[in-house]
This record gives sequence, C-alpha cells and structure tokens, in this order.
Amino acid sequence: MLGLRRDVASLLVPPRRVGWRAAAAMYSLLVSQPRYAWLRELGLQEENPGVYNGRWGGGGQVVTTYCPANNEPIASVRQASLEDYEETVKKAREAWKVWADIPAPKRGEVVRQIGDALRQKIKVLGSLVSLEMGKIFVEGVGEVQEYVDVCDYAVGLSRMIGGPILPSERSGHALIEQWNPVGLVGIITAFNFPVAVFGWNSAIAMICGNTCLWKGAPTTSLISVAVTKIIAEVLEDNKLPGAICSLVCGGEDIGTAMARDERMDLLSFTGSTKVGKQVALMVQERFGRSLLELGGNNAIIVFEDADLNLVIPSALFAAVGTAGQRCTTVRRLFLHENIHDEVVEKLAKAYAQVRIGDPWDSDTLYGPLHTKEAVKMFLDAVEQAKQQGGSVVCGGKVINRPGNYVEPTIVTSLPHNAPIVHTETFAPILYALKFKEEEEVFAWNNEVKQGLSSSIFTKDLGRIFRWLGPKGSDCGIVNVNIPTSGAEIGGAFGGEKHTGGGRESGSDSWKLYMRRSTCTINYSKDLPLAQGIKFQ
Repeated sequence: MLGLRRDVASLLVPPRRVGWRAAAAMYSLLVSQPRYAWLRELGLQEENPGVYNGRWGGGGQVVTTYCPANNEPIASVRQASLEDYEETVKKAREAWKVWADIPAPKRGEVVRQIGDALRQKIKVLGSLVSLEMGKIFVEGVGEVQEYVDVCDYAVGLSRMIGGPILPSERSGHALIEQWNPVGLVGIITAFNFPVAVFGWNSAIAMICGNTCLWKGAPTTSLISVAVTKIIAEVLEDNKLPGAICSLVCGGEDIGTAMARDERMDLLSFTGSTKVGKQVALMVQERFGRSLLELGGNNAIIVFEDADLNLVIPSALFAAVGTAGQRCTTVRRLFLHENIHDEVVEKLAKAYAQVRIGDPWDSDTLYGPLHTKEAVKMFLDAVEQAKQQGGSVVCGGKVINRPGNYVEPTIVTSLPHNAPIVHTETFAPILYALKFKEEEEVFAWNNEVKQGLSSSIFTKDLGRIFRWLGPKGSDCGIVNVNIPTSGAEIGGAFGGEKHTGGGRESGSDSWKLYMRRSTCTINYSKDLPLAQGIKFQ
C-alpha cells in the first residue's frame, strides 16, 4: 500500500518540476559545465560505471568526487558490489590463461601501445589529475609522463627478464632459474599518485605475464575510470580480453576482499602505514604475497659545507611540492647549528614567493590539500607542534579562499624526538631542527619508524660514503645533494621498516611480480647425487 501511495504521489508532481530539479542537479556537476567540456574527451559522463572486466558496469554505491580547489562536485562513479568483484576476479583469471601464453616481447608491444595512447591524452589526463586530486597541472602531466616512461622501460624489459644458467656440480647436468608470472596481481593505489603508482605496477606486471585488478582511491575514482578506458581501447584493438586490466572502484569492503582472496597471487598496496599493516596481516594469514608502499617521515640533512644554492630550492620543492602530500615529501630538515638561522631565513623568503592558486593554472606552484579532513589534520599538527615547544616561522593557517588551501609551514625550536616530529603528517609542514655532529644526525635520521627517503647536502666525499654505507641512512632511497622526492623510474622505489619493504618500478623490481623455480636437468645417462652422496 505504501508503494502504491508513492506511485500516486509521483503522478501528482508536475513533470516540468521534476525535470527542472534533475537538470539543476546535473548542471551543478562540473562535468556538465562548458568550462569542463574537456572531461568528455576522456569518456566521462555525469555518472560513470566503476567496474571494468571486459565490459563496463557496477552495482554498488554511487560516489561523487569533488574538486579540492573549490569543493564542487565533478561527477559520480557507481562502485563495485561484492558480486561485481567476484565476477571480475573470475574473468581476470580466465584472461590470464590467454595473456600468459603470449610471448613476453609481444606483451611488451601491447604495453608500448598503452604508453602511446597515454601520450595522446597526456594533457587532458593531467588536467583531470589536477581537477580531482588537486596537484598542480605540471605535476599532473608529469605523473602521466611517469606512466608513459614506465611503459617504455617495460617494453625493453620484456626482452630481458630471465634467470641465469648456473654451474652444476654434476657432470651432464644443467642448473637454471626459470621465472614465471605469479598470475593475478591486485593493485590498490592511493589518492596522491592516482596514475603513476598504477603504472609502475601494471606495466611491469603485464610484461611479466600477469593480469591486473585495480582498486584506486574512492576520492580519485574518475581518474581510475579514465585511465582504464584508455587501456581498454588498446586491449580491444589487439583483440585481447579486457579483463587483462580490470577495474573495481570501491571502498573498504572491496579492499578487504582483495586482501583476503587466495586467488589474488600478489597484492600491491600503496597507502598509510596503519591500513598497510592491516592489509599485510590479512595477506600473510593466507600465506599470500604482498608488496607494500606505505608512509615516509623523510629527512634532509644539511652540513656546514653544503651549497645553499642547491639546498634552498631542494628543500622548497621537497616540502611544498604536491602540497606536502607525497610519500617522499621532506618533513624533517636537519641543519647544522652554524647555518641553521641562515637557512631558515632564506627558506622562509622562498616560501613567501610560492605562487598559490588554482592547480590547473600554469603559473601556480602550490595547490590545495586533497580533502577537508586533511585541512583539519594540518591544523591539529600545527597546534601540537606549538604545544610541544615549536615556533611557527611562517604559515600555520588556513588560506581564506574556496577549496582546501593551507599555508606552507615551517616550524623551528623543536627537539629531534618531539612526538609531532616523529609523526608523519600528510601536509606541508616542515620541521627545521638543529644538529652538531654527523654521528648524532645520522642516528636521528634513522630513529623514526619509517624508512622511505633521505638526503644529505655536503661536499665531503668521506661523509657521502659513510652516509651510503651500513652506518648511514637506513632508508630505501638514500640521496646526496638532491631532494628526497622526485625519484627516477629506472631505480627500485620503496622503503624499509614501517614503509613496508616493497619495491616498485625499476632495477630488479620485476622479480616481485614473478615466481622463481630452480630447475635441474639431467641430460646424461647417469644419476649422480648432489654432495657426492652414494645411495646404492
């Protein structure tokens, strides 16, 4: 009866009024406004399916994403239900049977085409990164370029992966290493690098012979959809199953399902240490394989002999770039006591010149934080720093303009082991700290729980090699005379301790996406045993 009353009530509402409301709500989305018509070039609509496994769909919750620069709604994405997830996993594993049989160099050719397709959309996709994530346009384009670069790298790698032929102690025997794909690789990415981190994982995983299932951050779902549309077209043109690169937009329920799913042969997770620990425990409980890229409380150490012409722009970029929301952002700046005041003064002047504005404007160097929650976290951290004895040299406030803008901030006068200094705050707060001796500051670099990126500025050759050695930095990235951020794709990216221990992108990171078999082949007519054992 209640349903009947609702039907009758709906008939009593003038159709024109319903149409007006729907049109007004739709026009309030940025995707519907002429200024943002370029979003249509990426295939985005007012409501977008958030599941791809060869076909587009999604039966879960509809989530709207917002522009951090003005907090206006961009468009919505219908996320995956658990039933959608189940269907997608099955299709991805079926697609693996096709993909694994394709020779690695030919898989590399498909990845090359994905890179070329990204090149063609690099500016419009970079604009979407600016609009939905909030990073400045040049960084948005640079992030897409990083995916392109990894595709190029993976193409060459597709002709090089393999194991050695080892000397056998037995005559008439060959000892070799055989590397095979693990199968299905789950990729969970964070909001701060919504394109590049998926690229690091998927390009390498694909040439290794794996299929991929991607869950991006819910707040950057449109980017996930747009990137997947580009990949899907390449796979379709090559008459390959679309489920080779699947997408399941979703929240905690989908992430938990991926972590607990024994059919997920490798789970790559990028995010906070807190959530990463939960993921690691769930994967380990089933004896699965995980690749973790978690937090970083990164330090730059500036010695008395440092070239300050390198130090100031390096610290500025590492602290302020992406509004302090990189995992490699510098958060601790250790300054020798003889140059501390000079460096802080010069850095504060540089901060005052940072151009703040809409992230898609070409002159802007500094954009908003990603969410309103991040603004609150920033304010809480500044207050804690003050309570613990810190002095705010510059910044520390919310900027009075639409969006999630805060002032880039420098804090001095705190001890190296202050609780807030040991806390990774995903915001543009830099703690400038004094030190006297090399040995103590190397120890202070290592005393935090995370171990991602680190850098020293010095001209002392002996100090450089001590820094790189066993008693130097305990981080996965150990730099000299360059910032903590801005890693190249040719090296392995990742860190130690609470950063997770995973490695992505270059060097031999490809091995994490494969399983190794040691193979002994007897091509003789005898059967000698190893270690000279006689069993007769």
